[in-house]
Amino acid sequence: MLGKRFNRMAIGSVAGVMLMAAAACGGSGGGTTASEASSGADPSSAASKGALKVGLAFDVGGRGDKSFNDAAYAGLEKAKTDLGADIKELSPSADGSNRGDLLRQLADAGYNPIIGVGFAYGDDIKKTAAEYPDIQFAVVDSASNGPNVTGLLFAEEQGSYLAGVAAATKSKSNHVGFVGGVENDLIKKFEAGFVAGVKSVKSDAKIDIKYLTPDGDFSGFKAPDKGKVAAEKMYQDGADIVYHASGDSGLGVFQAAAAAKKKAIGVDSDQRQTVKETDLQSVIMTSMLKRVDVGVFEFVKAFQGGAKGGSNITYDLKVDGVGLSTTGGEIDDIKDKLDAAKKDIVDGKITVPSKP
Repeated sequence: MLGKRFNRMAIGSVAGVMLMAAAACGGSGGGTTASEASSGADPSSAASKGALKVGLAFDVGGRGDKSFNDAAYAGLEKAKTDLGADIKELSPSADGSNRGDLLRQLADAGYNPIIGVGFAYGDDIKKTAAEYPDIQFAVVDSASNGPNVTGLLFAEEQGSYLAGVAAATKSKSNHVGFVGGVENDLIKKFEAGFVAGVKSVKSDAKIDIKYLTPDGDFSGFKAPDKGKVAAEKMYQDGADIVYHASGDSGLGVFQAAAAAKKKAIGVDSDQRQTVKETDLQSVIMTSMLKRVDVGVFEFVKAFQGGAKGGSNITYDLKVDGVGLSTTGGEIDDIKDKLDAAKKDIVDGKITVPSKP
């Protein structure tokens, strides 16, 4: 079912991937999907015997963005509840310039493992992991770049394809929009998948595309005012559904949708549940779920069992690592169409582009 949580089999698979990586690799490289793993952890490992102290450094916007960072925190909280972990989270400055300092602060305080949330941590994780070779690190949205680094990757284009199918099917004006936070390769994966999904349903549909900031300027993930202006223009021009991949800036997209009495599609978390403003919840038709919570939790669980880094784990549609939320029931009537599209992607009949 679209949007359901990982089942126990998928959870065990992820732990198995990391254990296989520990046995097979001493350096970076290697990669696999979360569905290709097997076997459990070694309960006698040193990692499982000591106190579990998990550190997490958020991306720009920090906890409370109701989207990407909050999804990561949900995984951290689950590690505390289910695994008894002592957890610590830190947020970067507005420009993200102190990311490396946050990682070192956690390492010096004895946290192991440590997770950097967002591709922008890639270089800082690489440097810090080399300085602290006995600590295991994970980085969300960036590939492994060291023997003690695990890359947690997601098939955003696949989930966005389903969002595009939903938008095109539900659109009455044959006109939809996409608002990206920062114009970089990662967010372009969302755009590429969304456009492909829309075109698969309505080849003549008009699709407006707007990025809030250029590559390297991460303020686009924390600029609701810019998100609102971008979406307002799209609605004024005739779009009736706008999909955003812009972090905290998505709040502005929802505000614009409410004012225009149109619809929006959220991202990362089930934003119809995470957005607290009741007047905005009803405009969120669905959200493209990116299960960062699952990735964070399963990395910690595998570490506790003795897994090591040096490889990548990809969460795709096959293991429900991405998908669509169904809160509110607004896409229930097109479930068969969405399920068929998902099946074709999983079966390899549809290859979703990752670049526009």
